[in-house]
Amino acid sequence: MTRIGLVVNPVAGLGGRVGLGGTDGPDRPRVALSLGARPQAGARAAAALGELAARAGESARDGLLVVTAAGRLGADSVAAAGLADRIVYAAGAGRDTTAADTAAAVRAVVAEGVDLLLFAGGDGTARDVLGALGDVRCPVLGVPTGVKMHSAVFAVGPRAAGEVAAAWLGRTGGVRLRDAEVMDRDEDALDQGRVTSRLHGWLPVPDVPVRVQQRKAGSTTVSPEAVGGIAAEVAERIGEGLLVLGPGSTTRAVAAALGADISLTGVDALALRPGRPPRVVARDAREDTLLALGPARIALSPIGGQGFLLGRGNQQISPRVLRAAGGREHLLVLCTEAKLAALGGRPLLLDTGDDALDAELSGHLPVITGRRRTSLYRLAM
Repeated sequence: MTRIGLVVNPVAGLGGRVGLGGTDGPDRPRVALSLGARPQAGARAAAALGELAARAGESARDGLLVVTAAGRLGADSVAAAGLADRIVYAAGAGRDTTAADTAAAVRAVVAEGVDLLLFAGGDGTARDVLGALGDVRCPVLGVPTGVKMHSAVFAVGPRAAGEVAAAWLGRTGGVRLRDAEVMDRDEDALDQGRVTSRLHGWLPVPDVPVRVQQRKAGSTTVSPEAVGGIAAEVAERIGEGLLVLGPGSTTRAVAAALGADISLTGVDALALRPGRPPRVVARDAREDTLLALGPARIALSPIGGQGFLLGRGNQQISPRVLRAAGGREHLLVLCTEAKLAALGGRPLLLDTGDDALDAELSGHLPVITGRRRTSLYRLAM
């Protein structure tokens, strides 16, 4: 039988919708749950397995065994996808899980000789997998379920993870392994007002271009002239009204050019008033806060290097928030020409967790690059 490993970090991504920025640490998952967060990692892992099964076909599906851990650590996702499993690790399945559970589950699964290890989590989980494997070289692929995911070991979405896994297991298209970076946000740089990542090591990942994400590029100095032009264009388009700004150095610089100080890694809302400085009406807003604000325009800037527009670090801007805002017509994409050119023609990426919404948002959309300057650029799932 073909053996695929699966380890799920069930608390990964809990902090996204409620504006916590992540769930690293022993207390954050409980805080996130108390704020109304709902676990999503298991369902996203099941979606990846479902896509793998669909692409493998009925005959291959019968010969597929998922080696995993009990309960929320993997077996629940396997059952949801309708696949056969073999449970090799059970501790932690019925209580709050820890990084030690992830590491122990990874070692137990890989000891069974799997052809590919899928793990569902974020950058912190990727670091746990890296540490657990040590010198063992096992093909690995991340199902993105965390908040940030700066690492290059993740597929661009859960279904893309299933697609890549099917290509690797079926040995189709000449898929090879490449060493991909395991990154995590540099908290020291963040204290200095820069969003950048620190390298922790490499993991061997099936190399399927476009379906496996790039690592996040570090923040660069944004030209005041370019930002001033973008800010002027945004102010003219909105006039008087509510503007929700996603995280990042570009959006923060645009807000500063408009006359407001916003957070670097959170989602904020400004009330724009012609001839007067904008007023900050929400800082580090949660999903429920954004919904309560009412109709708004939403301004986002893609993540440098990766090209993600939605689904990485801005989960507060959820499918419900996007639909309430009016979808594509009320979405402003802000990006300097240099940052856009650095993508090399790769599309801006969408991973909201709602396939129907991602399909609605896909296609070419104007990107504001300066004062009365736009570029049509493609958005894709």
